[in-house]
Amino acid sequence: MNDTPQLLALDWGTSNLRASLLGAGGRLLERRAAPGGIMAVPERRFESALRALCGDWLDAHRFPVIASGMIGSRQGWQEAPYAACPATLAQVAAQLLRVPLQGGGALHIVPGLCCVGSDGVDDVMRGEETQLWGADLPAGTCAVLPGTHAKWAWSGEGGRIERFQTWLTGELFGLWTKHGLLGRLMEFGHDSPEDYARGVRLGLAEHARAHHVVFAARTAGLMGRVAPRGLPDYLSGLLVGIEIGAATAEAPGPAAGGAPLVLIGDDELCRRYETALTIAGLRSVRAGVEVTLQGQWRVAVAAGLVRA
Repeated sequence: MNDTPQLLALDWGTSNLRASLLGAGGRLLERRAAPGGIMAVPERRFESALRALCGDWLDAHRFPVIASGMIGSRQGWQEAPYAACPATLAQVAAQLLRVPLQGGGALHIVPGLCCVGSDGVDDVMRGEETQLWGADLPAGTCAVLPGTHAKWAWSGEGGRIERFQTWLTGELFGLWTKHGLLGRLMEFGHDSPEDYARGVRLGLAEHARAHHVVFAARTAGLMGRVAPRGLPDYLSGLLVGIEIGAATAEAPGPAAGGAPLVLIGDDELCRRYETALTIAGLRSVRAGVEVTLQGQWRVAVAAGLVRA
């Protein structure tokens, strides 16, 4: 088997930088990671941060470099203009932003996507589009990507990304527990599946009154209905239930036709969403592993950076 590195793939987000050497067919050869997300890079010295992690790879091999995630945002190395939905992999591959590197070579940044929802509101994603193409979704699939900014995305023929929605579920949980009144009664570091499920059911039932029902994460503690150690999971369940209830209220819903929702992302977050979706009466399946790398490889092939 050919172990010659053919592509350096960077998953460069807000908090972390992951660098992977890929061989023939996109096979993972070696991986490194550092807490060098775009917000942690001083004075926008992104190439220095990259070389600190894998400068020896760059010096030893002459291969293309591809990056996806927030590195292409306005706060990143260089802003890569969004591609508009519906968007195919080939269209995005033709719009890679080329950033020259010192000593030769270049970094190729995946541009991310934008769309306008049925409500007329703009939406954007950076990084998730690469995961979606790595998951190789059938037409008509709805994928759910839990996270700080959770995404619900719909695929079309040939892997085309038709549209998507963003839900600030993870960010709201962090803000309300760390900086708001809701977190004052909470004890963290405990698992409470029963309280999580209670929160999910309430969020599903009352998703249209989200700003009202979220206050239950405080009153349930004040009235002794939920113990302090169970309140974080109760609030988490509330927020996930609100997200699922609202996201599935559209007609036709994300699971129209009986197809299961495809979960993409962190194992623990996907497990929590699996539980909530089951409570909501919806089926779900997990995408395969390493979808980010598979997506980066597929984009690089479509762009002519490497051979299939």
